[in-house]
Amino acid sequence: MNYRYSDYSIEQLYAEIGKLKEKAQKAEQLGNISEVSINERKMQVALAYTLNPKEFEDGERYELKMEPGYNFKINYVNGVFAWGHRINLLDEEYEKEEAIPISLLGDKLKK
Repeated sequence: MNYRYSDYSIEQLYAEIGKLKEKAQKAEQLGNISEVSINERKMQVALAYTLNPKEFEDGERYELKMEPGYNFKINYVNGVFAWGHRINLLDEEYEKEEAIPISLLGDKLKK
């Protein structure tokens, strides 16, 4: 039976993150890059469920952990996903709105 991450306890989430990390490492050793990416993305979603979405504010900008030089402006938070726009080093906001797990957001930037 499959469970949703929202049904997991914190302990179960951390156990799942550990399993996914192990799978990603094995896939990397075998040279299966797409499987590495899939498992890393699943880890980020599972990790997002360990965070409090109320700590992320609409209209604020946050660093992106995996992409130095970019930050993310939140339009709104829905569950454990932040919807908004990427902003590059030149302070240019991308047109396309996207959703990312809140676990990918770093420190809040000062205005």
